Amino acid sequence: MIDLIKDLKTLFQRMTPMQMAVDELAEAELSLLKAETGVEYATSLVMYNKARVKRLRSYIIGEH
Repeated sequence: MIDLIKDLKTLFQRMTPMQMAVDELAEAELSLLKAETGVEYATSLVMYNKARVKRLRSYIIGEH
C-alpha cells in the first residue's frame, strides 16, 4: 500500500527541468529517426524514377 502511494505521488509530481530536457531529447531523437527514414524513402523514389525515365527515353529514342 505504501508503494502504491509513492507511485501515485511520483506520477503527479512536477518534472524537473532536467527530466523535461531528457524527455524532450528522446522525442527529438525519435523525430530525427522518422525524418531520416523519410529521406531514405524519398531518395529511393528519386533513384527509381530517374532509372525509369532513362529506360523509357532509351526505349523511345530506339524506336524512332
